Amino acid sequence: MVQDCIDALLPHVADGRLLVLRSTVFPGTTDWLDGYLRRKNRNLKLAFCPERMVQGHGIKELKETPQIISGTTPAAEEEAAKLFSAIAPELITVQPREAEFAKLFSNAYRYIEFATANQFYLIAKSAGLDFRNIYDAMKRNYPRARGIPTPGFAAGPCLMKDTMQLAAFAQNQFSLGNAAMLVNEGLVLHVCDDLRRRYDLSRITVGLLGMAFKADIDDTRASLSYKFKKALAGLAQAVLTTDPFVTTDPDLLPLEEVITRSDVLILCAPHSAYRDLDFAGKPVVDVWGYLRKANAIG
Repeated sequence: MVQDCIDALLPHVADGRLLVLRSTVFPGTTDWLDGYLRRKNRNLKLAFCPERMVQGHGIKELKETPQIISGTTPAAEEEAAKLFSAIAPELITVQPREAEFAKLFSNAYRYIEFATANQFYLIAKSAGLDFRNIYDAMKRNYPRARGIPTPGFAAGPCLMKDTMQLAAFAQNQFSLGNAAMLVNEGLVLHVCDDLRRRYDLSRITVGLLGMAFKADIDDTRASLSYKFKKALAGLAQAVLTTDPFVTTDPDLLPLEEVITRSDVLILCAPHSAYRDLDFAGKPVVDVWGYLRKANAIG
């Protein structure tokens, strides 16, 4: 895919230009691409400077976040540094493969953090306890627990994919990453099984609230909401979906209709629009611990 992208781009790029890779790549891709360009007799300054912004906060974070810089030649490194020094508050210069791993490690670490919180949630739930009470007790005025995230459906186009890339590079010896994928992807199936124990799903209409992969954005790439939709399709009488941001899914219904027609609701993405919503007394599965309503269930 990288080669196809570059081949399409090359007719529009003159020699001597700076080409910056920003998205995650498999370790060694930048050096491979440098050799590929040379074999095609192209003279481009090639840099890998990983994008580090949180989706939805890119403009704000671009001017606040240190920028990792790497180039396959001193000239490429210098040109990339000149470009990003105009916007970033600090530059960190490393080798291309180090920059590639920095990006992968950051995303995999975050994914493992989410898996830890989700595993804690499942353990507490199996003990018949409300994880939110434990979570609040752990974190209140205790700085060493400050970084523990809330449980939730960890998804999107980066975290799992990058964890998989590290696992592949490590020849499947990345046991923490493998475990994290099982926990985060398995959380959806756990919720489905829990619903099967509570209800006769063949007589139940389930409404999914939020089809984006995270709160208050419109990106559905790798969203676990669609895993819910597929898993429940063969179990529930009907599965209805809604999202206030997503515009690319023709199956989405208005929020009011989903609430009215559903017997049970699942908070898939904690959009701010759902925070204080009246769910008409319908039970809402809220793994996130996000809702303030009394009808939310874990």
